[in-house]
Amino acid sequence: MALYVHKYGGTSVGDISRIKNVAERIHKARQRGDDVVVVVSAMSGETNKLVALAQAVQERPNPREMDVLLSTGEQVTIALLAMALQERGCPAVSYTGWQVRILSDASHTKARIEDIDTDEIIADLACGKVVVVAGFQGVTEDGDITTLGRGGSDTTAVALAAVLKADECLIYTDVDGVYTTDPRVEPRARKLDRITFEEMLEMASLGSKVLQIRSVEFAGKYNVPLRVVSSFVEGSGTLISYEEVGVEKALISGIAFNRDEAKLTVQGVPDRPGIASKILGPIADANIEIDMIVQNVAEDQTTDFTFTVNRGDYKKAMEILENTTKELGAKHVKGDDKIVKVSIVGVGMRSHAGIASKMFDALAREGVNIRMISTSEIKISVVVDEKYLELAVRTLHEAFGLEQSE
Repeated sequence: MALYVHKYGGTSVGDISRIKNVAERIHKARQRGDDVVVVVSAMSGETNKLVALAQAVQERPNPREMDVLLSTGEQVTIALLAMALQERGCPAVSYTGWQVRILSDASHTKARIEDIDTDEIIADLACGKVVVVAGFQGVTEDGDITTLGRGGSDTTAVALAAVLKADECLIYTDVDGVYTTDPRVEPRARKLDRITFEEMLEMASLGSKVLQIRSVEFAGKYNVPLRVVSSFVEGSGTLISYEEVGVEKALISGIAFNRDEAKLTVQGVPDRPGIASKILGPIADANIEIDMIVQNVAEDQTTDFTFTVNRGDYKKAMEILENTTKELGAKHVKGDDKIVKVSIVGVGMRSHAGIASKMFDALAREGVNIRMISTSEIKISVVVDEKYLELAVRTLHEAFGLEQSE
């Protein structure tokens, strides 16, 4: 008998009719003979309502109390889904994160899972029950409720699939799989039948929002096959695993992009050891994440130092740099918050030369100027002006033949 972990996000359980739809899907899986553990999020919109309530009471809500409040959203969903399953004659039992004992660290609002007690779940499965677990929740050694941060329900599902050694972890969502790029930007985008963990990790980190990056990391670490499927239409979705299929034919698996980019440049910095650290140290101390970095050395022994940050951190980073440049004796600081990052991703790059030149040639033919370049073994990212985003994505999608069927 196969064991599957199902995860349903907020839109999939957004109202009573959708909860009943989920219950029917699970009931059919049980009738096929599958053992099922279900992880659910709060109903769509509920978490935002709870956040608004907290902020109406306290300007900066206490993190511990925030976790107590936010965890109630999932508790509503698990009880309703268990009831809907029981109504169909399907034995089911619901558990909060602390009842299952999903042990986490004490980092309130962004905790990490340390251990899971599976005894109760295994006993219930042996009795023929569907086990419904609240996603996003954990508990500390001291008994404090925690939440796992954005996308935490995905992480809960993958973690349970890992410790239970499930055959697959199915992530049910409002899309029917992983596409070669966002269909809203390129209507000819094609759904992928499968993609590797490495590629999905890159896609998630580069802007694709289908899966939360931490859940992909977890799945890859413990080799949990992930499948992204739709809650609303039938289909096999996209399987994410270690297996590389058709690598010789598919050089590029997808194109990711991120609109939330900003670029900062410190000009005329004295070229001496330790300069990079002195520029980036204060940025890191302000908890600002740095993405791409480029350094150019001029003949006069000065350097121009350029890096990108999230657009939301742009003003804060600029203020820090303006103070830093005075201390370093740099000439000038300039910035640009009208840029985007476009990336091509594919394990096929490993064994094929000429991918970068093909990418750059395609963009050049369309007059898209490249501001910065970053590469890894299976991805190439470029920074371009914001106005060229859709043109760049469509151009690269066509250049690498991603609209063609496999």
